[in-house]
Amino acid sequence: MRLKNIYLLVCVLLLSIPGFSQQVNFTMEAPKIVELGEQFRLAFTVNAQGQNLKLPELSDFSVLMGPSTSQSSSFQIINGVSSQSVSFSYLFVLKAKTAGRFTLNPATISVNGQSISSNSITIEVVKGSAKPTGGGTEQPTASPGSVPKSDLFVRLILDRKSLYKGDHAMATIKIYSKVNLNGFEDITLPSFEGFWSQDIVLPQQISLQRESYNGEIYNVGTLKKTLLFPQQTGTITIGKVKIDCVVQQRVKQSKSFFDDFFDNFANVKATVTSDPITVTVNPLPGAPANFSGAVGRFDLRSSITSANVKENDAITLKLDVNGNGNIKLINAPKLKLPADFEVYDPKTQSNFNATADGVNGNISFEYLFLPRFAGEYTIPPVDFIYFDPSAGKYVTKSSQEFKIHVAKGDGSQSKNVSSTVSKEDVKYLGKDIRFIKQGNTELKAKGDLFFGSFSFYLIYLLGALGLLGLYLLYQKQIRENANVAGIKNKKASKIALKRLKEANTHLQAGSTEKFYEAVTRAFWGYLSDKMSIPFADLTKESGAAELSKHKASSEVVTRFIQIIDTCEFARFAPGDANQKMQEIYEEACDVMSQMEKEIN
Repeated sequence: MRLKNIYLLVCVLLLSIPGFSQQVNFTMEAPKIVELGEQFRLAFTVNAQGQNLKLPELSDFSVLMGPSTSQSSSFQIINGVSSQSVSFSYLFVLKAKTAGRFTLNPATISVNGQSISSNSITIEVVKGSAKPTGGGTEQPTASPGSVPKSDLFVRLILDRKSLYKGDHAMATIKIYSKVNLNGFEDITLPSFEGFWSQDIVLPQQISLQRESYNGEIYNVGTLKKTLLFPQQTGTITIGKVKIDCVVQQRVKQSKSFFDDFFDNFANVKATVTSDPITVTVNPLPGAPANFSGAVGRFDLRSSITSANVKENDAITLKLDVNGNGNIKLINAPKLKLPADFEVYDPKTQSNFNATADGVNGNISFEYLFLPRFAGEYTIPPVDFIYFDPSAGKYVTKSSQEFKIHVAKGDGSQSKNVSSTVSKEDVKYLGKDIRFIKQGNTELKAKGDLFFGSFSFYLIYLLGALGLLGLYLLYQKQIRENANVAGIKNKKASKIALKRLKEANTHLQAGSTEKFYEAVTRAFWGYLSDKMSIPFADLTKESGAAELSKHKASSEVVTRFIQIIDTCEFARFAPGDANQKMQEIYEEACDVMSQMEKEIN
């Protein structure tokens, strides 16, 4: 006990040392969108003890509760390096008086005599007749097997309905829901015929966010984002999106005394379909003769490997095009070289990344050519012409001019030409007689063949032994991977319980966000270890499917989905946070125990 007390005393002393001080961060958080009359939380968090909290102007809201304060702290020593973190939270429950868009100016708090300001936030208040589920609101009831279209639908959204050929538009597919989504059975996407498409990478785990649509609040998930580059002019129709959804729904059945005490739930299949969209693609105005096909905004850089060479030495001219646009579809600019140069087809390399702003990156063209005769030559500038849709005009970028000095060679052909390029068709150069290869040629005696020789059989034997070694190494790797998967499977429940204990620690400290994050991580980690599935490949749908595949009961699968959904939407749920967290923690422990019993 004495050692433990001494250790605690040392920790307290270390926390009081000025060197452990850190930059003060003061943040304000609230939902971006709420419904008129709905209760919501306004939270302030500061990583140091403060005084005299001054709230922003809240005349457009009613303060129903607050401030409710909480505190959490941690201290750790890793490899002799000490670190600490402290968090003080102030929670208010508000309700909007009128609909509209309101901006809350920064709040202030005094820390060690210094006034610290928070960020500002904007809250949109809308008039809605029904509230989405998952945010602490009551789930709509319906007849078994029916889902109102106003409660669940899908939209294909295009940010531009008219554009030039080669320019890009963003297509976004979103699902809007006021019901409890349990997953998707099938998703049919349009083919985007007439476009070159480039998908934007999105998280595999779909995160639902509250958004307003036609004055109603929905839980909205983004399923796909795609950049579309039209390759033809005129009117193009983008087909429908069709999704088969699985919805958990509270239904009213036969009227009885027990209906007042118990709810009946059922999984309902609902098919939603978006409306088709038409796009008008305008042709580019009269293009110059050397137009590269590039549409967007670009820069051009040029370089050359050497300006002083000998006859028949290889020279490489490189053009780098950087910018935003249809990079993948740019054609190589045409080179104007002296007649005494022998040129090869250009080598093309591209590197780009699709973002919400378009395709950013670069494409490079490498031109390989050989000067056949000594002299002074000039490589004129290369024109790269692209169309700027924002300005509605063509822009020309030119490379620099290069002076080439070719000295007299030694009479032998250069051996530095890459074998990966293909020559152009044979053509007459600036001289009447093409170059004749000179030098001694090595001759071989007739019948002196490599096939059937000792070297041939030796190489054949070594190759067979190498393949056998690779096969044995591959089998060993398979066994090792199986052992690792088996160990993870055995330890899955222990690791999951350890993560749930971590969640309990956050529960006791009142750290809401960290609590829900720990619960979610415990379940995803358990499924990843137990079923040998990469963590990044897990979703609610795939998790439920794997649980069913491993003989888990439908009740356990349903409770698992409910816990994940509850954790995702808990920050929008008004009421007693600690009581809600305690209920979720007990439910999570029970479901985890039941999963361990049932899963094979």
